[in-house]
Amino acid sequence: MLHQDTTTHGTSAYDGAAGPATIAPSIGDAGSAADPAPQQRSRSAAAPRYAEDQTGTPYADAIARFGDSDPLSLMVPGHGNAPGAGGEHIAELFGARVAQRDVPLLLEGIDAGENSPLVQSQRLAADAWGARRTWFLTNGASQANRTAAIAVRGLGERILIQRAMHSSLTDGVLLAGLAPAFVAPSVDTRHGIAHGLTPEALEAALVREERAGRAVSSVYVVSPSYFGSVADVAGLVEVAHRHDAAIIVDNAWGAHFGFHPDLPESPARLGADLVVSSTHKLAGSLTQSAMLHLGHGPFAERLEPLVARAYSMTSSTSMSAVLMGSLDTARHAMATGEERIGRAVRAAREIRDRLDRDPRFSDIGDGFGAFPDITSTDPLRVPIDVSRLGRSGHWVRSALKERHGVYLEMSTATSIVAVIGATREVDVDRFMAALDEVAREAERLGSEPMHEFPELPEPGVLRILPRDAYFGASEVVPAEQAIGRISADTLAAYPPGIPNMLPGEEITVETVDFLRAVAASPTGYVRGSVDPEVSLIRVVAE
Repeated sequence: MLHQDTTTHGTSAYDGAAGPATIAPSIGDAGSAADPAPQQRSRSAAAPRYAEDQTGTPYADAIARFGDSDPLSLMVPGHGNAPGAGGEHIAELFGARVAQRDVPLLLEGIDAGENSPLVQSQRLAADAWGARRTWFLTNGASQANRTAAIAVRGLGERILIQRAMHSSLTDGVLLAGLAPAFVAPSVDTRHGIAHGLTPEALEAALVREERAGRAVSSVYVVSPSYFGSVADVAGLVEVAHRHDAAIIVDNAWGAHFGFHPDLPESPARLGADLVVSSTHKLAGSLTQSAMLHLGHGPFAERLEPLVARAYSMTSSTSMSAVLMGSLDTARHAMATGEERIGRAVRAAREIRDRLDRDPRFSDIGDGFGAFPDITSTDPLRVPIDVSRLGRSGHWVRSALKERHGVYLEMSTATSIVAVIGATREVDVDRFMAALDEVAREAERLGSEPMHEFPELPEPGVLRILPRDAYFGASEVVPAEQAIGRISADTLAAYPPGIPNMLPGEEITVETVDFLRAVAASPTGYVRGSVDPEVSLIRVVAE
């Protein structure tokens, strides 16, 4: 198992500048000229972390005061913030407090005004994650990806994307009219896992685009991966900035980074320009709540108004106070919860220790050292190789759920992945006992046929802009007739989930064969396909 360097970072200091969630830059960030070999780092336990007092929850307190004031609410929402006189159906399902605190926008003392409680809470979040400015989102990290894509269009139309991106980033590319180029991540073909990029791979891709007369203005990378592998974000930042490109880090699965010495550092503190943070995943806010962080890098001044404008395009005019309140309290829990986070880390470590002693299983993370893009790992993700049981990871995951009430995040043909929230207290004995019983059941049943997935094909040539392909006239044709045509859809085979076909790309025989082979397997499917078998493909009309 890889372990990250724990060299101390400097901390940010609030400079009192006007505007919401604005924090002065960090000192000594990795990737500076004084640091020729930047590495992924977590903070030292002895380092001061925050410039602001993180013990308060201004926005959460404000909506609580409103709900507790017994208001006569003759405005939306229709339940009137009255759990016993209009909101009984809400109270019955969720409890009275949800109806009381589900307040609308633009109320003085809550979110209206230059230094409202909402602004104060976003400023605290920026301080906590080491950002210049932070936006609260109520449509998930998908909203963050779309917002970021629209914003960086203001820097230029060309973007270089790690081809393990979330489909919502593709949506943003379409909406913004960006011209994408791609760089392939490292892939573990045995387990169907897409990892990340090395700085060298990013450098080569940027040089390739420049030499072709297609210099990019922004870069999009993913770290950590679904399986917890963490790239050298500081090194990637240094490369992107040297090529005069802003860098977006999809840190959706790393919202908890930077809050404990055993966790990797927050990408904002490592110099990223924009950081997508899916706060609900491991940092404990409610589902569908997320954050978008603006870093302190050389593009901050240009990006801030662009992000603010893009945010107004992607956010609802009726953002949920309940979701935003959960972001405020999740930030508080992370910033003040080092001891509790430590317990979650120790629980994950105990699971790994027990797996190491059981010959039926292995920790996939133990093999991460074979991939040069992986500089550290998220200890709260436990990817387990179950192939020695003779049963697929899908079967193991299903058996754990149906027979033991144990729910895991995901599975592949060879693996299962346990995700431990940063403030979660885990019954390790229950999990390991259930895994043992499922393993015994697998032994009694015997092995099942295991499907071998074909090699990932190279993407087809991008012949027209994705936006033009997506919004142009299209038709659905048999897969065999689609070869050589231009795709109008995004198709991604699982595993490993990397988009294999994007709008505007030429459809190749290799890609069609790959997609159909995956679709025909008992453990694979193709997201975005017109039909489950990929017998039909939507193409740009000729």
